[in-house]
Amino acid sequence: MVIAPKAALIGRTNVGKSSLFNKMVEELKSLVSEIPGTTRDRFEADCLWRAKVIRIVDTGGLDVNKADEIEKNVIMQTEKAMKAAQVILFVVDLTVGPTVDDYRIAKELLHQKTPVIVVGNKADSAQVRAKADSAEWANWPLMKPLPISAKQGVGVGDLLDMMTEILEKAGTPPVDITEIMPMRVAVLGEPNVGKSTLLNSILGEERFITANVPHTTREPNDAMIEHEGKTYIFVDTAGIRKHAAMMRTGNKLEEAGVERTLEFLKRAQVALFVMDVTRGITAQDRHLAGVLAESGVSTVIVVNKWDLVENKTPTSVNKMEAEVRGWLPQLKYAPVIFTSALTGQRAKKLFPLIDLVFSHRFTRLSDDEAHQFMSQAIVRHKPVKGKGVKSPKVESFTQRGVNPPRFVLEVDLPRKDSLDVSYVRFLENLLREHYEFGGTPIRIRIQAGKKSHTTY
Repeated sequence: MVIAPKAALIGRTNVGKSSLFNKMVEELKSLVSEIPGTTRDRFEADCLWRAKVIRIVDTGGLDVNKADEIEKNVIMQTEKAMKAAQVILFVVDLTVGPTVDDYRIAKELLHQKTPVIVVGNKADSAQVRAKADSAEWANWPLMKPLPISAKQGVGVGDLLDMMTEILEKAGTPPVDITEIMPMRVAVLGEPNVGKSTLLNSILGEERFITANVPHTTREPNDAMIEHEGKTYIFVDTAGIRKHAAMMRTGNKLEEAGVERTLEFLKRAQVALFVMDVTRGITAQDRHLAGVLAESGVSTVIVVNKWDLVENKTPTSVNKMEAEVRGWLPQLKYAPVIFTSALTGQRAKKLFPLIDLVFSHRFTRLSDDEAHQFMSQAIVRHKPVKGKGVKSPKVESFTQRGVNPPRFVLEVDLPRKDSLDVSYVRFLENLLREHYEFGGTPIRIRIQAGKKSHTTY
């Protein structure tokens, strides 16, 4: 079993360790409170950064003069977390400067062999961030604090980059996301396009029932497989027709299978969108392309039954791919592969494509990268006015999450529709030009009326 390296968050109470923990793992797994000593136990969760995993451990406060048994146990649990960690994140409060307790903890950390990063939290403004360079921090026992704001997310990307660099130099690098969690892959398409046959080719065995009869697969059917050290959960889903077509047939079993398929799609990371090349691109294919684009799942377009195409030439693949791109613009970002499920042609080549689009779900821009990207985007193309009389200005552009990648674009006007949606499409296309987002959708949300300190 692959184990991710650990980073222990330590420090005195109420410096924002739990807030930073929540920001790093992007889940509210640790209780945040203004009451000192809220965290009494160790909390652990995986942090995903640039498709790599680091295990983050939140601990209680290391304050002095705590004599009761509960507080003694808090300190004991924190010390255990420090011993098990490959890097220690010592969190301090930049708004108040180094305290007596901070100095005591710093002197104890001087004797640790584990690398230590001093994290200056609550740097919510430029004025507070500047305090990290003050004499009081320059003269203390450890490195000067790295200013961050757990509340705003500012500087957290720089912290994660520093952690990654330290762990790699120590020989305990963050592990690839694919080594930690299995990839859930839905195989989706119209009835009788060869989904089950394709899966059997991928798995190398007759795991799924196949027949030349629509809806042989009644409901999603899981199969776990390990390939080159990675675990995949493939799901053969029921063929999806439009709801009106199902109602005409009155097939309740088919309808239930489709509902379960769409429910599974919410939990899948990757979809193999299988089409029958002998039918051409159908209206239902176009409908399913829209469903996939809206679902947030990463997609590989599989043009199946390629062996049945007659009179192929060296340019046939290029012509067919251009046709797919033309008819399915919603999935312009998805790679296209031509297969024959029956003969197994290119079936094994699906694994590298699945790995690629899966990893791109976790592409992450640091705050600095996002700021530089937006500055260059505005130089290339200024924001386009939507409704209203005033042209909007961009206040900030930040990435708020992954799996799939999610961004927030803040504008200075009170209405979201003051920015034309064409500008969002421009930003998405530009992101794909500069970063690894192939195969995965990108979500960009416009946030209006919020002033920030960022200027472009």
